Amino acid sequence: MKEKEKLSISSLENLHTNGAGYDVLRYIGLPDLLGREKDTILYFMGRKLARNFAINTLGDVIYFFEQMGWGKLELIKEKRNQLIFYLLADSVVQRLQTTIKVDFLIEAGFLAEAILILKEINCECFIKVHKRIGQVELKVIYTD
Repeated sequence: MKEKEKLSISSLENLHTNGAGYDVLRYIGLPDLLGREKDTILYFMGRKLARNFAINTLGDVIYFFEQMGWGKLELIKEKRNQLIFYLLADSVVQRLQTTIKVDFLIEAGFLAEAILILKEINCECFIKVHKRIGQVELKVIYTD
C-alpha cells in the first residue's frame, strides 16, 4: 500500500483565521462531541496530525506551533531521558485567562509524535500549566 504523502509545513502559511471560531470548536464543540474520551482522543489527534506533516528538524516543530497559533515553543532543558519545553505567547496567556476550560492536549500529542519522528524514540508528553505566570510546560519523556 502506498504511503500517504506528507504535507509541507510551509503550506500552513496560507491558512490564517481571526476570531474565536477555532477556539469555540476546540474547547466547546469537540469536548461535547467526544464525551468522556475527549482527553485521549485529542491527544492522539495531535499525534496523528504530526504524522501528516514533513517534520525534519526541531525548527520545523517550533514553526508549526507558531503557524497553528499554539504559541512560541522553546526547548528549555534536555536530559538523558526527557526534553522540557515551555509554551509561551500572549495567545497562551489569553487562553489561560478565559473562563472557558482550555487544554493543551493536541499540542502535547503533536509534540510527542514530532519528537518520536525526529529522534526515533518512543515517548509521551505531559502537560503542566503555570496559570499564574501564563506558561505551559510540556515534558517529553522517552519511554524506550
